[in-house]
Formats: sequence, C-alpha cells, structure tokens
Amino acid sequence: MFGFLKKKKSKPVVYARPDHCISRKNIDPDALKVLYRLSGLGYTAYLVGGGVRDLLMGRRPKDFDVGTSARPNEVKRAFRNCFLIGRRFRLAHVRFGDKVIETATFRRNSQSVGEIIEHASEGPFEDNTFGTPETDAYRRDFTVNGLFYDIKDFSVIDWVGGMKDIEKKIIRSIGDPDIRFQEDPVRMMRAVKFSSRLGFKIERKTWAAMKRHHAAILLAAAPRVCEEIYRLFPYGRSKEAFRLMWECGMLADLMPEVSASIDRTGGAKSPMWKYLSVLDTYETMMSGKGFEVSNALRSAVLATCLVRAAGGEMQGRAAVSALMPVVKPPKTVYFTASLLIDSLKRLSQPPVKGKSRFVHNRDFPDALDYARIVFRAEGKSETPLDAWSDLYEKGRDE
Repeated sequence: MFGFLKKKKSKPVVYARPDHCISRKNIDPDALKVLYRLSGLGYTAYLVGGGVRDLLMGRRPKDFDVGTSARPNEVKRAFRNCFLIGRRFRLAHVRFGDKVIETATFRRNSQSVGEIIEHASEGPFEDNTFGTPETDAYRRDFTVNGLFYDIKDFSVIDWVGGMKDIEKKIIRSIGDPDIRFQEDPVRMMRAVKFSSRLGFKIERKTWAAMKRHHAAILLAAAPRVCEEIYRLFPYGRSKEAFRLMWECGMLADLMPEVSASIDRTGGAKSPMWKYLSVLDTYETMMSGKGFEVSNALRSAVLATCLVRAAGGEMQGRAAVSALMPVVKPPKTVYFTASLLIDSLKRLSQPPVKGKSRFVHNRDFPDALDYARIVFRAEGKSETPLDAWSDLYEKGRDE
C-alpha cells in the first residue's frame, strides 16, 4: 500500500443533503436505475468521480459513473443489459441504447510504490484488487475527482478533501504528487485538462512536481498521450491548456518545435496564443450547435505557428510531421490536417471560374473554417473566404 495512505483520516467528511447542491433531477435517470438496483440488492453503490464534481459545480456531467461493492459478475447478474470488459480489472458496462453507465467495483492499489514506478514505462498502472470506498477514493488522481454521492441518504462522502478544493478552485493531487506522476505520467496532462477546463489553479506542490517530472510523459503509452492532447481542446479552453503545457515543460517534450517556436516569437506574447484563442471561440460556437471540431482542424491550427515561422513555405505534411514527432497523430488526422494547411494559399485568393473544384472536396468546410481562424488571428480581411463560402453554398443549393 502507498506510504502516503498512512496519513489519511480514518473517517470521511459526510455532507448531508442540505449541505450541497446535488439534486437527483440532475442525475441521468439510467444512472439512477443502476444506483437504485444495486442498492436495493444490498450492495453499496455511489455516483463517483467527475460526475459528482460537475454536479457540485452546477455543470452537466458528460458521463455518470458508478462505484460499487458488487463484483463484476454480480453486476452482470443484476442487469441483463450488462457487458463486462477488460482483462486485468473487469468493468461492467450497463447499456441503455447507445448510452453506457460504467460501473466499477471499488478498488485498492495492490503493489508497492517501487513496483509501480519500476513498470511505469510499460503503460498505465492497472490495479486489479478489489477494495473499499476509502481505498477507492485514495487511488484516484485529484481530490476534486475523489467525491462520492450516496443514493441512500443523498449525501456527499469526502475522504480526500475534494469538497474544499472545489470551493477553493484548486487541482490537488491525492497523495504525494512526485509518486503519483511517476506512477502514471498522463496524470500531469489530466491536471492541465482539469485546470484549464474548470478554470481551477493547480496547487503549488502539484505544479512543482509537474515541473520536476514533465519529461516522464515520454514514458507513457503514445496512444494515451495522443488522446489526452486532443482532450485539451473541447470546452474552448485550449489556449489555457497549452499555455500550462508550455510553462511546465511538457510541450517541449511532446512538441519540441512548437515549444521552440513559442520561445522564439515572444513566449507568453507569441502569436500561437492568438491562433488558439480564435480556435477556442470556434470550438465554443460549434459546441453550442451540437457539433465537435475535428482533430484535423485542431492539428492544423497548432501547426500554423510552424508554417508562419517558415514564411508560409512549409508544406502541410512537413508541418504536421514536425508538430508531433514523438506522439504521431492518426493517419486520417495527419493527411487531412496537411490538406487544410496546404489549402490556405488557394483560399487566400477569390475563386476563379473553372478552377474552383475544391469546393466539392469533403474537407472543404474544415479548410474554410481553418482559413477563417488563421485570418482572424492575423487580422486579415475575410473577403476572399466569403467568396469561397458563397460558391460552396450555391453548389449545395443546386
């Protein structure tokens, strides 16, 4: 067991219903079905993790996850619509149409700190030992994600001080951050994500550990890191996220040419932040319409500082290759982002009759949006883009 768990409190702080703002009417009805069914069968069942955090902040959670004392096979017996996934630690997915309520048995860390750090380069540590609500809370990453909501008495159970950190708007590691970030370096990227997305400040010791261990991110599995990079964009807070990545050193590890370009072009005043700021506005607008921005467009915007540093002469493929040399994006993202970058010159001029077939390309809408983001960040006239947009809309109407 981790050494830092020896200092934990023997009892949690329990916030009764009058002491918090969570209401069952704001919880997904299918998540409530899972909670009530497991509770009715005599198991402990809590709403856990980020869903509790978001409800306490008055936000609509993206996911509603359940933690329970029921073992995976017991959850499967309780729900005919349940499927078990995973090998080292089985998770129960209770399906309601296209929706999944992830239901996990309470866990505890089953290895020593030395064993976990020794094998960190092999990928994320996956403990496979069942535990209690207390041990499950202490194995989570940050205090704001370690809160439980009890469906029996509608209380919030806090083993780790998460409620106070939500009030203070702080991201704090559960336990020694030096150990936790070596155990799983991707947690540093999650700290950046939560800080930027929630508008919270990273606690001093947690931030200091990130600056000490930022290079450990290179030991994490590349697909996980790539996935976390693109998770920094939703909610229109990528400027803040990549600013934190740059300040702690992780951006130099993962995107060395981008980080060097920021350093050369003014650091905190680099044009890079303007490109991301305009992208954030676009992300927010698209989210309001129910759409998600493509990772290809996000990659193209990130690579723009490299293209501009080369005087606009760098080809799209070269720019995207230089963007993430360590964690390579998926091929579909790579090729589409390259096309968007290469289309910028063409779209900078009004369409010429008989030479405007590009409007029929399936990626044209993204190319046009990418060009608008660049033009707005650089303060250029969008007149040529408006002409291309009119031509595109005319073709759709025909």
